[in-house]
Amino acid sequence: MKNVPSKISVIVPVYNVENYLAKCLDSLVRQTYQNIEILVVNDGSKDDSEHIIQEYAQKYPEKIKPFIKENGGLSDARNFGIDHATGDYLGFVDSDDYVASSMFEEMVHLAEKHQSKMVICNIQKVDENGKVTQKLTQIPNMPEKIDLGNNFSVFSDLSYFACNKLFKKELFRDKRFKKGAHFEDIQLIPQLLLECDTISQTQNFHYQYLERTDSITKTHTEKGLDILKAVIDVEEVFEKSGYSGRKKELKNFQIFEGVYSFLAYLAFVKDERTFYDMSAKLEIFIKDRELKLKDILNYSRFDKNYLLSLPLKKKIYYLLFFAGQKKLIRKLV
Repeated sequence: MKNVPSKISVIVPVYNVENYLAKCLDSLVRQTYQNIEILVVNDGSKDDSEHIIQEYAQKYPEKIKPFIKENGGLSDARNFGIDHATGDYLGFVDSDDYVASSMFEEMVHLAEKHQSKMVICNIQKVDENGKVTQKLTQIPNMPEKIDLGNNFSVFSDLSYFACNKLFKKELFRDKRFKKGAHFEDIQLIPQLLLECDTISQTQNFHYQYLERTDSITKTHTEKGLDILKAVIDVEEVFEKSGYSGRKKELKNFQIFEGVYSFLAYLAFVKDERTFYDMSAKLEIFIKDRELKLKDILNYSRFDKNYLLSLPLKKKIYYLLFFAGQKKLIRKLV
């Protein structure tokens, strides 16, 4: 009797993406891995997205599972997909992005070869013509199979996107994306990593992240404080995890996500009062965790000093902030 190959459920939340959806769905129905279901969750779109979804559902009834629900945001749509998924593994693809045809075949192979509950691939940013604008290598200088106990620096170095990973479904047994929260990936994916003993990776750039020209520049508001809330949620889970003794890596996670990622967001907050209010909250976050300036400046990501690896303009911005020169920052940004 032949073993039935593992099933993969790919969850695609859809909200007003009529110009990009077909390319995304094409890349999924053309996957070389056959035992796959594509759960397309229309989160209350007001454009022609539903018509496109129905066309694909009729053309590929064995693969596309269409759903429609009231608008509840990205986390809610992903959670809806998780609740309806029947696969052994889960993947998440944003509906304006697309993926290489061999992505899920390679990732499920690595999951089973190394008994990994999480598999990661590289990302490349592409423009609307498909031209690569930036390559984002996720875990450089590490092998295909990563034993977390011996390489726990990954916890603080990793980029916590949901979209370039394959997860064993059991990781979501009692976990979901936080509804209504921004930066839901930073809040949830580290918690899932803490449930893993090993993870696997491929150096292939399977995930194509579209930089849209039609998207209005997002306003940066106090919603950025959700980054700090996400870190706080991860801290609570960390203390109860099997890695709770790894304080250095927790501190580095607090520095990378809570300080550097937060400051990267803060740089684009236009409203002056909001900028100062958020700055004050960050200073409390740093003080409460006794994060020393020396540790922040010396933080290394993948064995390279993070601050020194940045472009000059970013370096200056961070250093001015750490020096307390917020008024000067406001003039620059």
